[in-house]
Parts: sequence; structure tokens; C-alpha cells
Amino acid sequence: MSSRVAPRERLTELISLAVTAAGFDLEDLVITPAGRRSLLRVIVDGDDGITLDDVAALSRALSAALDDDDAAPIGASPYVLEVSSPGVDRPLTQPRHWRRAIGRLVTARLAAVGPVEGDTLRGRVLSTADKGVILDVSGVRRELAYGEIATARVEVEFNRPKAPGPGAEEGS
Repeated sequence: MSSRVAPRERLTELISLAVTAAGFDLEDLVITPAGRRSLLRVIVDGDDGITLDDVAALSRALSAALDDDDAAPIGASPYVLEVSSPGVDRPLTQPRHWRRAIGRLVTARLAAVGPVEGDTLRGRVLSTADKGVILDVSGVRRELAYGEIATARVEVEFNRPKAPGPGAEEGS
């Protein structure tokens, strides 16, 4: 290889390729020193979530890829690999996060460019698009562009209503 890639970039590229090949999205990659070892935390998600079997298979694939790649900065030194999902309370920062939250109750704080600066909305995600999301806020449909949302998180519901069937929001 004629051009050198920074070790962190090479590691991210290697892990991202393996995660994508398994059909998932790399949400985060965190390296934490832990004594003589490093803790390599890989957070992944998919449109249908991720099962424990998926985590186990992905852990094996990532471990093999790291061990086989001499250029990977972590493969040559002792490390602990942890593969997990982001959890229900992670922030909604990408359109794919919103898409995966359709039917879920969310709390969103509006940015300065929003309809009411700093206002907080609590509503159910009805549908999403490339540029924004539609929420049901107390029975009123609110259309928000992603840029209007400062922060948002899914709320944990113990008695969540069933999501509408396929096609319930078509044409919106």
C-alpha cells in the first residue's frame, strides 16, 4: 500500500466493512485503555434490530478480521472486543434512527430554527423521509425537518400500543 492510512481510520474502515457485510450499520466505535489491554466497543444496529445470535456471529467475524489484518492497530496488541446494540435510550441523530423508531413515543427538543425555540415535544413517530419526520403530538400531526430538532430520544414504554399495519401511513 503506497499511501498510509491513520491507524484509527484503518481500524474504523476494517470494522465498518465487516459490520456492513453482515447487514448492519456501525453506530459507534470506542477504544478505551484498560490496563495492558484495550477495550474495543463496537455498537451496531440494523433495521430489524440485532439478536444475540447476530452479536455472537459478528463478534467472531470482527475478531477474525482484526487478528488477520496486520495493519489494524489493535490486532497486534491485547484487546477485549465488545459488540452490542445502542440501546433504546440512544439519541436519534440520523434519518435511519428515526425510521427505526416509527410507532415509538419520542421526546424532541426543538432547535432555534424550529417552530418554537427550545420547546419540547412528546409524540409518536408516524413516518419519516429524507428531510424530516412526522409526529403525532396529542392527536395533532407535526411535521418537522431534522434541522429543527436539537435532540431527541425514544421513551421507554411498558405498554406500547401496537404499530399500525403496513401501508397505514402511505400517501402522507
